[in-house]
Amino acid sequence: MSAWVLPDHIADVLPSEARHIEELRRSLLDTARGYGYELVMPPLLEHLESLLTGTGEALDLHTFKLVDQLSGRSLGLRADSTPQVARIDAHLLNRLGVTRLCYCGPVVHTRVDRPGASREPLQFGAEIYGHGGREADLEALELAHACLAAAGLDGLQLDMADVRVIDAVMAPVSLDPSRVQSIHTALAAKDVSALTALSEGLPHTVQRDLVTLTRLFGDASILEEARQRLQPSPALHEALDSLSWLASQVRGMAVTIDLADLRGYAYYTGMRFAVFARGRRGEPLELARGGRYDEVGAIFGRKRPAVGFSLDLKELVSAVAPRPLVAAIRAPWGTDASLRQAIAELRQQGQTVVCALPGHDHEVDEFLCDRELVKDPASGAWTLKTL
Repeated sequence: MSAWVLPDHIADVLPSEARHIEELRRSLLDTARGYGYELVMPPLLEHLESLLTGTGEALDLHTFKLVDQLSGRSLGLRADSTPQVARIDAHLLNRLGVTRLCYCGPVVHTRVDRPGASREPLQFGAEIYGHGGREADLEALELAHACLAAAGLDGLQLDMADVRVIDAVMAPVSLDPSRVQSIHTALAAKDVSALTALSEGLPHTVQRDLVTLTRLFGDASILEEARQRLQPSPALHEALDSLSWLASQVRGMAVTIDLADLRGYAYYTGMRFAVFARGRRGEPLELARGGRYDEVGAIFGRKRPAVGFSLDLKELVSAVAPRPLVAAIRAPWGTDASLRQAIAELRQQGQTVVCALPGHDHEVDEFLCDRELVKDPASGAWTLKTL
């Protein structure tokens, strides 16, 4: 095998795409800062138990493991930054009130979960800690929308669910974890025949409600239908009330509800969401995902309300049109003091000045220079000429 061949689903990012990703990164971080989110930079690897405890089996399967040559302990390359940010909130910052944190950095996955995905996403995310009310849920939704809008996307669709709905439905029974997982899988696939078989022997109301959940998807009106058709309980109505309020407050996104969507059940404790947009070829793309995960900081000794979202900048850049390249200035290479001073002044003004090295004057101009720095033969001053 050639030495330059990279592992499957790992790729170099070449200049034009790298420029676009970096512009998006700055735009998203500036958007989060506008909402009061502080930037943190957790390490790429840390002790395995810190990365994985309380996050569920899925993250464990996605995490590369290795042994620390200094301590002999097991380390992991992060597959998700949220547990690290929870550690920072709980153990390092240890603030009493609300804390808003954001981050942007690479994560590494052992496998891909869909065709065409990268095993090295560039993950951007934002988390708000310390407020258990629906107001924080709404802020996470609004910031996710603002970030995608800042990237140039419109026509967004917000899909919401709440894990407390299935918890309320299953509350009357106690089942072994493997059976519960099978029921969750059947629900997510909307497999009525499998649900019927798996719920055999359970109370009639539970069997009926499990099958009903597979049909409760659509616009926000299905929440009222859920109230009428599912066995009532305070926990159920709290979840439905929260979803209804959020749906009524969201602006700029079409809202859909799917009460059988249990992705991330082991991780989320309340509302969960995904934001979809149309790709360049018109295909639907799930670009941002998040929700409420109040248990995430418990392992660090500080269980705090938490809600947030994340997205992959490499995936995002594939869905948006490239931003126009800011034209640069071409300049001759030389040691003339006045030339060097003119170039320095232009760069201090924020201009990109590309010096043509000797013998390379006619090479392809990757910066699309639209001006050239030339010397006026009469005055000797360096001036800009339009190309």
